[in-house]
Amino acid sequence: MKRQIAWLLACLMLIGTIGCTAAQPVTAEDPTAAPAEAAEPTEAPVGKPAEPEPAEEPMPETFVFTDSVGREVELPCEITKVAISGPLAQIVVFALCPDKLVGIASKWDKTAEQFLDTAYYNLPELGQLYGGKGELNLETLLNSGAQVVIDVGEPKGTIVEDLDGLTEQTGIPFVHVTATIATMGDAYRKLGELLHMPEEAETLAAYCDAVYAQIKDVADSVEKANLLYITGEQGLNVIAKDSYHSEVIDLFGNNLAVVESPSSKGTGNEVDMEQILLWDPDVILFAPGSIYATVGGDGTWQNVTAIRNGAYYEVPMGPYNWMGFPPSVQRILGMLWMAKLLYPEAADYDLYTEVDAYFKLFYHCDLSEDAFNAMVANSIGAQAEALAPAA
Repeated sequence: MKRQIAWLLACLMLIGTIGCTAAQPVTAEDPTAAPAEAAEPTEAPVGKPAEPEPAEEPMPETFVFTDSVGREVELPCEITKVAISGPLAQIVVFALCPDKLVGIASKWDKTAEQFLDTAYYNLPELGQLYGGKGELNLETLLNSGAQVVIDVGEPKGTIVEDLDGLTEQTGIPFVHVTATIATMGDAYRKLGELLHMPEEAETLAAYCDAVYAQIKDVADSVEKANLLYITGEQGLNVIAKDSYHSEVIDLFGNNLAVVESPSSKGTGNEVDMEQILLWDPDVILFAPGSIYATVGGDGTWQNVTAIRNGAYYEVPMGPYNWMGFPPSVQRILGMLWMAKLLYPEAADYDLYTEVDAYFKLFYHCDLSEDAFNAMVANSIGAQAEALAPAA
């Protein structure tokens, strides 16, 4: 009986062992395990497999700019600090990017205080590359952090050698942008390319193109007055015909100042009173700071037709001479004024409205009517008529 019980217990233990073993997962090490069923293959996605996103290329740090005289200059892609080579460039560039300027070529006229933020007219003076008011202050320039120096205007004969030499000497790229009164729009587009400001530059360019076209239509439709533009404390300098400074004068008048060698200086060519009497203009425009206020009572000047008839005027000033000196973009104001002064029927626009629009765009400020009237007080004939002797 005991043997039967022992045998029975042994069978029960064997059955229990087989049950536990069957409940365990089949492993690869178990040679008796049945092969696992192969998983059904999953279907490939319909269409092309997704392409990996291309890695972003790093933005270039520099680019090559070709200036107006064909020089290829390497410049930073992000330009935040700009220097200028002289007053002409100062006026042009200020309109586009005043907050990028690291300095000014020369102090603004005192009239600028009523128009400009002090942050602009108190910038350090850099001097100028060309002209008679000193040289470019290289020490101040190097300390300014400027990334580029911009020259604007008429290219000098040595412009390529000059700018290449200064670029090598300072390590700061110098570039030139040619600008005349007729091509000022293209000059702004070139500056927009240089400074990566195409939209801002196009606003100024389109304005320049539109005003020039409008005013040229006036000039082409009238019989031009015989005139002189006189400068100097003695009134014995003239802006000669076909000089860079005479562009506006030649456009709107028959400039009688024909000389053998027109001066490239803003002071013009020196002449004598005998020559002025020989020219005998019907209209005289006096530069600010000349002898406008005294000629009406001068016996010698009374022999000139323009003075005798009261047809003489002082060019408006604020914050620069509207006719030039320097011969920059502000000459658009001179064109608007000169056309309205000499040919009011053909120039059918309100001068204050036009000048205010210019101030908004190029000086970034509003112009009150009182400020406008003060600038043109000697420029619309009223004072000239009062000074002229009775007939």
